[in-house]
Amino acid sequence: MTTDDPRAPGAQSPDAQALDAYSEVVTRVARTVLPSVASVAVRNARGTGGGSASVITSDGFLLTSAHVVEGADVVDTAFGDGTSVRADVVGRDPLSDLAVLRARGDVPSPVELGDASHLQVGQLVVALGNPLGLAGSVTAGIVSALGRSLPTRAGRVVDEVVQTDAALNPGNSGGVLADAHGRMVGVNTAVAGVGLGLAVPVNSTTREIVGALMSTGRFRRAWLGVAGAQVTLPPVVAAKVGTPTGMQVAGVVEGSPAAVAGLRRGDLVISLAGDLVTSTTQIQRRMVEGAIDHPVEITVWRNGALVDVVVVPRELA
Repeated sequence: MTTDDPRAPGAQSPDAQALDAYSEVVTRVARTVLPSVASVAVRNARGTGGGSASVITSDGFLLTSAHVVEGADVVDTAFGDGTSVRADVVGRDPLSDLAVLRARGDVPSPVELGDASHLQVGQLVVALGNPLGLAGSVTAGIVSALGRSLPTRAGRVVDEVVQTDAALNPGNSGGVLADAHGRMVGVNTAVAGVGLGLAVPVNSTTREIVGALMSTGRFRRAWLGVAGAQVTLPPVVAAKVGTPTGMQVAGVVEGSPAAVAGLRRGDLVISLAGDLVTSTTQIQRRMVEGAIDHPVEITVWRNGALVDVVVVPRELA
């Protein structure tokens, strides 16, 4: 006979019950996801390297970090069930730090993709990968923060990055960050410090990038040719537009779409296509394939007045 009374002989304490529940979640996620996670061995002109990848389709596409396979001539993958298969780099997008591989042979079943936009701070997440060459490693933690920004080697910032305290080490990059249901909600990409890991989120933007890499090998982006920084707007401007912050143009590339449209250094960007702009990432987020060669109206505050300019973004080379 069992009892809920913690004083009864053999009864578990509430702490022990909670620990068992936590362990059950982590072990269930590991059983579900780990078979789909591969260790990646890379050889290129600079030598050898490694990381992690995960199967995302039943016909052999794998997702990893772009920096893991940078300059790769040969990519070999190995799974926990003993499967080893060579893979080709189908496409890399350094600006999001994502890359897609295609296995030359059969691979295990794919991991289920989730949606990082549903994550909450404090939520349990599990990181699976191959840190320091230790294949099939699993660590767990919580979502420490959301909406972080991650500078990439290509000079662009990845938005909405997931911060976790799950232990990440070199070799985890390209591995899976999973939620408690075993769904992939992030691609582990960096170790920012002791007890601090970052992951590129799996969301609608990620899915669009991955789909493009699978079909064409690249992801097209629009380009304005403007650099800026978030600033506090003058009180008169803030009162007029209804927001305390905006983006000040710090520089305009000569001959760029922004230059052709007449944007100037010192302009305060208030809105883009009618939407308020409070940071540079809001503009960056709009510069996707659909924006290429499509005129867009930008409103700026210049010399005490609101000025509208029409910019035609070009494709980022």
